[in-house]
Amino acid sequence: MRRLIITADDFGLSESVNEAVQIAHREGVLTAASLMVGAPAAADAVARAHRMPQLAVGLHVVVVQGRPVLPPGQIPDLVDATGRFADALGKAGVRYFFHPRARAQLGAEIRAQFEAFRASGLTLDHVNAHNHMHLHPTILGLILEVGRDYGMKAVRVPFEPALRSWRAARVHLTARIATNAFLWPWVAYMRARIRAAGLMSNDIVFGMHDSGAVSERGVLGFVERLPGGVTEMYFHPATGGEAPAQEFRLLTGEPLRAAIARAGIARGGYLNTVR
Repeated sequence: MRRLIITADDFGLSESVNEAVQIAHREGVLTAASLMVGAPAAADAVARAHRMPQLAVGLHVVVVQGRPVLPPGQIPDLVDATGRFADALGKAGVRYFFHPRARAQLGAEIRAQFEAFRASGLTLDHVNAHNHMHLHPTILGLILEVGRDYGMKAVRVPFEPALRSWRAARVHLTARIATNAFLWPWVAYMRARIRAAGLMSNDIVFGMHDSGAVSERGVLGFVERLPGGVTEMYFHPATGGEAPAQEFRLLTGEPLRAAIARAGIARGGYLNTVR
């Protein structure tokens, strides 16, 4: 059986993102969204999600390039003078791994984000992290530990097969192969940890190698070549901005809907199949 989860990340980032999610779910093919609980428009996103009971909403854990849920004074080793997480992923990852006090604060912040999601009253469909930071072993371990207390049942594995995605998009083959080679040990470790925790996950994703530049040809080509198992395609749609608006048009356009229908692919979230 082939199952397809079509997700919008950064739900709650802005009202234009939230509007795109709502329209793409009601009028397009979007089946899931990952909520940033500390983002500026999170309350608006939650209100919209309650009006869309079939939308599978998960937690998009943010530990870089964003603002925390906890007051900055409680997590001084995680934020800068403006109260924001670090923008540099590598620098943040090193700190989280080697700095015991930072790790303790990181655990508290991740728990606060799970708590905020619980307070939303939404069912937790899945968990992933902004910029795939849950590939980091420290962050993954904390998510698995904390998520157990909040009924977490599924975690995204950010693995996109290089050759399969290149055959669909026909661009950047070398970059796709290099990225896969670099991430492979972390992906294998993640899969083992998720299995050991008894959690669900996807088999592959589409959207990593073309983030911010997803093309109609690439999306349709990937759908035509969709393998068996669970595939998650994730997007960053919005009703404003050139690249986000392009992804919004893909999600609401007839070509993608028709391709999915022709292939007879079941769609939904991690915990449910919508149609």
